[in-house]
Order: sequence, then structure tokens, then C-alpha cells
Amino acid sequence: MSIDPTDATSLAMTRRLLLAAAAGAATNGVGGLVQAAPSPRADLSSVTLRVGTYKGNWRALMTAARALDTPYRLEWRELNNGTQHIEAIQAGALDLGFGSEVPAVFAARQKADVRFIAVVREDLNNLVTVARRDAPVRRIADLKGRRVAFSRGTIAHAFLSRQLTAAGLTMADISPVHLSPVDALSAFDRGDVDGWAIWGYSGQLARTTHGGRVIQTAVGHASGNFPIYAHPSSIGQPEKAAAIADFLLRLRGAYRWANGHFLEFARAQNAETRVPVGDLVELWNNRSTDYDLLPADARAVLEHQRMADLFLKEGVLDAPTQVAGFWDHRFDATLR
Repeated sequence: MSIDPTDATSLAMTRRLLLAAAAGAATNGVGGLVQAAPSPRADLSSVTLRVGTYKGNWRALMTAARALDTPYRLEWRELNNGTQHIEAIQAGALDLGFGSEVPAVFAARQKADVRFIAVVREDLNNLVTVARRDAPVRRIADLKGRRVAFSRGTIAHAFLSRQLTAAGLTMADISPVHLSPVDALSAFDRGDVDGWAIWGYSGQLARTTHGGRVIQTAVGHASGNFPIYAHPSSIGQPEKAAAIADFLLRLRGAYRWANGHFLEFARAQNAETRVPVGDLVELWNNRSTDYDLLPADARAVLEHQRMADLFLKEGVLDAPTQVAGFWDHRFDATLR
């Protein structure tokens, strides 16, 4: 998502977020930034880092990249979505987790006990709006008056809304069908809906197995940012913060390794998910960008705020929500 340098609203928002970021860094203090970088002499053998993952994701990635020789103990907990990661962090059961910007918006609205400390950059071509082959739909504008499935209050809701806006339409111009991904796949296969906004492997299945075609990806309509969530007390403890800094650097290295060794990563994903290696490689070959792990910079905060503002406009949120105070910048220096 680009920022229009001629738009006064965008400039004002950017200034506010930069000031908030600076305030956050001042609150964390220079000592916090230094503490986040582990010392070669630091003894982290007594630290246990409890990390949330998804099937075929961080655990598989770091295993394939041989990045798990940590000087601290790692405990993995497999959870299905970002909301569960945040709930586990709030309950004190996790130190780290991650997911899309959407659960992080709801966490900010609920003033949850969670912070966002970095960003995983994901593939926007893996977020798609698909149409049935027998439907006369070739572009987003052709969805006018048609039944379109998506999960309300998800990343799919967000990028579909932006795609419609870009085509001169709104949600009022389509017939929304709010379904979970599993139910939406069945409805798509039966022909109960003409289009479907979806993320991940389900979009691949819609195209390869259920006679669908991609009419538009989320490029230009989503940030591709997946925040890393953390428990405030975990990043506040010097030894645990040092372990988290080390983990983030290992994770970033693993992502960058995967960019050049994707077949090996795909095999590790397949071992956990049973998704065919060929399908995973095809998704990778069609990617919009390489993997990376980035600092919690002002642009990431700005994009997150735009998501909150969009969901307010869509009626998903019941009140304006400011997200900047939930971003913690103590690991930015480490990741730079």
C-alpha cells in the first residue's frame, strides 16, 4: 500500500505515527534497545521461550533451516489462527506468536495485554479473490450484484473491500455471504457463490481442484504485514528479551534461507501439513515478494492503523481504535 505524498490526511497520520514510534522508543529507553541484543557472554540456559506456530510454519521453517540450536529452551505450541495466539499470550501461556494485522486490531480495540514487536512480510499473491469458471466474472467490477463469500472481520474482508473500492463499488453492491473457509470451499464447489475472497492454500484448491480462476490478488490492497505478537512481561525481562532478540534474528535468517532453498522448506512443510510439495512450490513460484522479517517501523504501524480504520468503516469495529500504543520498538535496532 503506497502513501500518497500529496494527501494531507496521509501526511498528518504519518507524522502522528512517527511521533508515537519515537515516544515508544523513548519509553523503552536506550537500555531496552541494548538489552534486546544478546551478549555473547549471556547465559540463557535457564530461559524457556514459549512460541506459537502454525502447522507447516515457524517450527518447520526453522527446522529445515537448521536454526534451532538455541542457547535457551524452545517450547512450541501449535495454534490455528492469530486470535488464538493472542488469547494464549494474554493467558500467560505464550511469549511469542504471530498472525495477520486483523487479530492485532481487535486486540488493540480490547486493550489486550499484548505488544507487536516486528513484522513478517508475506506473499500478497497468496491472498486472492477467485471466481467460478462458469460465472461471467473477469474483473472485480463484474462481482456487482453477485454472491461473494468471505469470512467477516478477516484479512479477506479487508482486501475484498479495498478491491471493490478501487473498482468503484462497495460491499453494498455485492451480495456478501459470510462463511468460514471450509464452508466457503463447499459453497464455491456447489456453485452457491460466484466469487470468493480467501487466503492461503484454500485459494489454490479453489483454482486447481474446484474450477476457479483468480480475478485479482491482494497486491495493492493489503500490506502483506503479519505482526509478531509478544507478552509485555516477556519483553520486559532482560534475559527473556535477549532470547527473543536471538530468536528473531534466527527466524529472519531462516526466512532468508528459505528464499534460496524453497524446495527444502516445502518438504518440511509437507511433513507437517501433507499439502503436496508441488502445490507449495507452485505457490512460491507465483509469489509477489520474498520472505523477510522486518522491524516495527512507522510504515508498519501506519498500515495497521489503516486496517483499524477500514474495519470501523465496514462496521466490524464499534468504535475508533488507535494501534500505535501497542507497538513496541525495542527490537528495531537488533533487526536493523
